[in-house]
Amino acid sequence: MLSDLNHTNSFSFTSYKINTEQYYDINHQKNTFTLNQTIPNIEDIMKPVIYKEALKIWDKISLGENLNEVKLELEVHKKLLNIFQVGDYYYYTFNLRDSKFDFMSKEVEKVLGYKPEELDVHMLINKIHQDDQPWFLNIENKVVEFFGQLSVSQIPNYKVRYDYRIKKSDGEYIRVLHQVVTIQFSETGRILKTFGVHTDISHIKMEGNPVLSFIGLNGEPSFIDVDIQKIFPTPSNFLTQREIEILSLLVEGKETKEIAAELFR
Repeated sequence: MLSDLNHTNSFSFTSYKINTEQYYDINHQKNTFTLNQTIPNIEDIMKPVIYKEALKIWDKISLGENLNEVKLELEVHKKLLNIFQVGDYYYYTFNLRDSKFDFMSKEVEKVLGYKPEELDVHMLINKIHQDDQPWFLNIENKVVEFFGQLSVSQIPNYKVRYDYRIKKSDGEYIRVLHQVVTIQFSETGRILKTFGVHTDISHIKMEGNPVLSFIGLNGEPSFIDVDIQKIFPTPSNFLTQREIEILSLLVEGKETKEIAAELFR
């Protein structure tokens, strides 16, 4: 089923102005909002690149839709936590439209050593192990692809689950199980806000590649160990010197024509 899905790796940050749109929260309450237009170290190179690519992916699934502020009650958090099997963990809500955490639980300090107020999306992504960063982007692309073929009613009935290594404040790496459900989405199926839990599973798995699964809830089928298209090169695909040069120029914000002119002058 998943292997037949088509993927497009071309999208933009263009915003749109359209009429009033409606969205649903986790309790299936309908709400209303309005959309408004309106050669260096390779690890240093990849830090801004991975964040920019992640923003592109998340922008695609939310497609520039705006989101009213919605305060999740503690009872909702508890209800959602019942979905997850947890050990040492922290949880958060992620706003895809603004690419930011709307909430980060205090438990993140116990798991990673960072205070909730200092950990933003950019920082968290850059703490992912360098070898797992391409996996992270490839998996997020597959997630967008998978949810793109669901009906609106199916969206809240799927949990995304995968794992990766992340660096703690003391420099040690742990492996976290990343689990996410959608808690706000538009009536057209655009995902606006998610609820996620990161659980330390280092005692269960420390080696090996990340594994992606889509867990069906409320009777929906599950898809375990899903094949992941390698759009972004994984560690086994070493970058050539020319590719490193191109990456460096991209980070500097140069356009395609400028890069071509500089490489072939």
